[in-house]
Amino acid sequence: MCCFAGTGQAFKAASQEATRLSLAFSKPPLPSPDGCDQLADSIQKSVLALATVYYWLPKSQGITLRRMVRDATAEVLGGVAQLIEVILSSPLQSLSQEQLTSTGGVWSSCDQFTHLPRDNQMAVLGVLSSCFGVVKDAIEEMEQAQSDSLDPFSDVLDDEGLDSRGNQDTYWSEADRRLLSPCQGLMKASRACLKKLMAAVRGHGRVDTPESIAQLDDIADITKDISPSVDDLALSLYPPMNYAGVQMNAATLASVLRKVLQITRASHVCTESELTWVQFLEGAVDHNMQRVTELTQASV
Repeated sequence: MCCFAGTGQAFKAASQEATRLSLAFSKPPLPSPDGCDQLADSIQKSVLALATVYYWLPKSQGITLRRMVRDATAEVLGGVAQLIEVILSSPLQSLSQEQLTSTGGVWSSCDQFTHLPRDNQMAVLGVLSSCFGVVKDAIEEMEQAQSDSLDPFSDVLDDEGLDSRGNQDTYWSEADRRLLSPCQGLMKASRACLKKLMAAVRGHGRVDTPESIAQLDDIADITKDISPSVDDLALSLYPPMNYAGVQMNAATLASVLRKVLQITRASHVCTESELTWVQFLEGAVDHNMQRVTELTQASV
């Protein structure tokens, strides 16, 4: 990508200037006033260069890509500011651990440039991958919680006896477990949606027209809502269940998934071969949400 050569040089220069600044104040004697002015001028130029190359990255390259470059730039600038603050507040004796840590933080932030996506397709894939990891973890944690929460008295007490026990806050009743199934169905539909969407963006995503780039941005923006919605639903499923809360969180997740599928269907990544899974997941979301509604209403 055209702007990335200059961006890489700016990140590298910021790392070098941070090292130079840290070494200058690592041991006596202090730099002369002229030396301090030169250091300040150099660090200022590197910081301005870093900010400038970000602003040179046009929005037409993709909002998702631009946000990632912005965040990486801001992290470097924050690290340089912290390093300067540490130097100003530390007595000049020897290189302190705090100064070493701050210098290393700038290096680490600058090194992140090599991991930045080079176009909006790769940037959107990064967003989807991050969301997929969160959703996958939430599903695995819920499955683990279910396997760890077997009730030792469930085979000797009927439902009425179970409901009369005093530790209801620590286990799922039979009614709770029935409700868990469609809720987990929505969570698994989220995971499947993200997995399929990553493959579609990887295989069909384009960055050759403003329309295609904007469609990728739309996909990234809406899919960001999946992981927090899955987390909210998962948290509401732990005992004691509040069925109204579960129903609300399930409805929120279902709404987000429908929107993701709608935006995907209308985008260039949804070729004829991709339409099958979009339609299947639309049906799965509707089916599981209907079951959640039936089970929560029946319990009221």
